[in-house]
Order: sequence, then structure tokens, then C-alpha cells
Amino acid sequence: MDTPSYKTISANSGTVKKEWFIVDADNQIVGRLASEVSKILRGKHKASYTPHVDCGDQVIIINAEGAKFTGKKFTNKTYIRHTGYPGGQRFSTPEKVAQKDATRILEHAIKGMLPKNKLGAKLLTNCFIYTGGKHPHEAQQPKELKFN
Repeated sequence: MDTPSYKTISANSGTVKKEWFIVDADNQIVGRLASEVSKILRGKHKASYTPHVDCGDQVIIINAEGAKFTGKKFTNKTYIRHTGYPGGQRFSTPEKVAQKDATRILEHAIKGMLPKNKLGAKLLTNCFIYTGGKHPHEAQQPKELKFN
């Protein structure tokens, strides 16, 4: 054959270059923010994206309590969980969840947009969510990310 041979390059844990990004969640819509963050966590913004490898970046989300829902979802949306016991189905709203821990709302939304397997659990560990404007990751020199 006279044609040049091209090899498909597949990323692995040794060849992936990870970066740190910081996102301000204040006045952002929860679902739209979660979808953009999940793309960054998954690595879909990179040319070397490989579906079965953690090739995404680390994301720091600050001001998680400032994220909002559209419409009446803050009071009407229901989160359902089960304790594992008979009759153990429990319901809550984002309003109740935010009173206990405001970071759980964003964590739940991002987790739902990641794969439902071991890779998805690993990717979720690359996301750090904080209330307020301070975070302990200054040494990593995160780049600021803005979403339209």
C-alpha cells in the first residue's frame, strides 16, 4: 500500500493532562451549570477524549448556595430516595435540602449527568463544591471558567 498509515490515539491515565478550573455558581441555573460542569469533568471538551478513561479536569464550584432553579422547581421539585427498608421511600424538595446543605443540590444534579458506573463515581471525586467564595485549592492555580 502506498497510503500512509494512521493510528487512532487512545488516551490513558498516563497521557492525560489534567487542569483545574473554578466556577462561580452565583445566579447560575442549576441544570445548565451542571451540564457544563459534567462535560468538563468527563473531558468531552478535549480532542483526546476517550469514553472509558478519566480524561476530564478538576472543577471547583464556589457560591453553591447562589445557584437557582427556574420557575417553581425550588419548592415543587421532589427528590426521591429509599432507605432500603419496607416503606422506606422518602421525599424532599430542593428547599429542604438547601436548608441542611446547599452543596447537595449541585452535587445531585452533576451526579445525574455522569455515567452510572465506577467511572462516574471516580469523575465525581474531581468536583469540589463549596458555599461561600473561599476554597482551599489556591495552590493549584485554577483558571476561571465562565458559561454564557
